[in-house]
Amino acid sequence: MKYLPRVIDSEINDLMKIMGAILIEGCKWCGKSTTGSYHAKSIIEFQNPDRKQEYDEIKNTKPSLFLNGEKPRMFDEWQMYPVIWDSIRTDVDHSGKKGQYLLTGSARPSEGETMHTGTGRISRVLMRPMSLFESQESTGEVSFADIIEGKDIAGVSKLSLEDLASIIVRGGWPASIEVKDDLKYRFAQEYVKSLIHEEVKNIDKVERNPEKMQNVLRSLARNIATPVSNTTLEEDVKNNFDDDISRPTLNDYLNTLEKLFVIENVNATNLNFRSKYALRTKPKKYFVDPSIATAILEMKPNDLIKDLNTFGLLFEALCMRDLKIYTQSYGGDITFYRDEKNFEVDAILRTSSGKWGAIEIKLGSGYIDEAASNLLKFKEKVDTQKCGDPAFLVVLTGANYSYKRDDGVYVVSIGTLKN
Repeated sequence: MKYLPRVIDSEINDLMKIMGAILIEGCKWCGKSTTGSYHAKSIIEFQNPDRKQEYDEIKNTKPSLFLNGEKPRMFDEWQMYPVIWDSIRTDVDHSGKKGQYLLTGSARPSEGETMHTGTGRISRVLMRPMSLFESQESTGEVSFADIIEGKDIAGVSKLSLEDLASIIVRGGWPASIEVKDDLKYRFAQEYVKSLIHEEVKNIDKVERNPEKMQNVLRSLARNIATPVSNTTLEEDVKNNFDDDISRPTLNDYLNTLEKLFVIENVNATNLNFRSKYALRTKPKKYFVDPSIATAILEMKPNDLIKDLNTFGLLFEALCMRDLKIYTQSYGGDITFYRDEKNFEVDAILRTSSGKWGAIEIKLGSGYIDEAASNLLKFKEKVDTQKCGDPAFLVVLTGANYSYKRDDGVYVVSIGTLKN
């Protein structure tokens, strides 16, 4: 199977020049093993049942034997044998060599299972399912790096509204990209089944009620792309799914989903504003891929076409997934703005160099003027003496064309964007 390049490939290449080891972490099925294998020369698959007895013996006698092999050496699902972490750290300390080891993991090990943090020896890289550019469905004509620098842009997306609905339901799972018929939608469904019945238990050997976990996932899907508190989720589970879930149980389930890299919080921005209205602080919760929400809600592409409100929220989730992937490549972060008067901006993107900008996400072209006006109004709220002028204002859309307006606002089709 042909390897489809990933945005984090360049990040891995750079880190291998300066770090002794790299941990590639992220949710199951997002392509960590494939990408790790692409960069490695030898591999140990800790999940291989045929080698379990052998691996157990090495773990209990001399864990450093795991390190014997051609470098870079990869350890797939390293959290199954956390002792390897300290062995790698010690070897990197002693040898001083760079780019020796790669680890991949779809869950964080339990507290106390490693002796040392690995700071200065092992660098972490977060991987997500494929962006549209990685799945080769975005033309890549528009680079966010160019937008940050204020350059002119131009591009035409090949994706129709129906295409976007199909992509959302299919998701960015690498194994689904080459599947042409409706079977491609099964990957997200099977992922959710595995998550509910296996992964939430395997992470720490704690039994969790599959029905309660499914109801928590349903509530998250119903509240996707909106600021939501744990109190709201608790009430939603009780009122809509007749499930009397306790706050400690809900907290445990949400923490478990975070440890499995299934959900991610987007926090409210801490930029300084002139607005007299208080900033809302409840985070937005997103699934690492929008297809998880459609699988939980049992939605097909046609269901999205018939329900444009839900389609719009899930399109925002798709865009946030891609923005996070692209932003990570240049050390940036993403927040959002919303005050008590419900004035909102979907995303505030900030780079490691200090440049920042605001992004509104709209599915259709009919909302572009409104979104641009909102961004220009938002610009007036910013205390530029404290945080500087925004380097860019962007309307990110599902429409076809990408261009820069006369008022300076960028209109960018998600089907033309790359990092």
